Amino acid sequence: MKVQVLLFASYREKAGVGRLRLDLDDGATVGDLACTMRAKFPGLPEPERIVVAVNNEYQEHDFVLSDGDEVALIPPVSGG
Repeated sequence: MKVQVLLFASYREKAGVGRLRLDLDDGATVGDLACTMRAKFPGLPEPERIVVAVNNEYQEHDFVLSDGDEVALIPPVSGG
């Protein structure tokens, strides 16, 4: 299956890209995607620390992805 991955702020800087298409096995989870992204871009944080939204909804790492999903990797936000 193919999913669209969006990276923002520090994640985009570390990966050097803001958007990419990723091929995953059918039945892949958000956690699988996070591991794949870390392997592809070692500058990203440990997979369990990556917050993910699928089709504009925050999801846990056991959420099963579907072909065509839009997956956003959300970096930590700080400020005051």
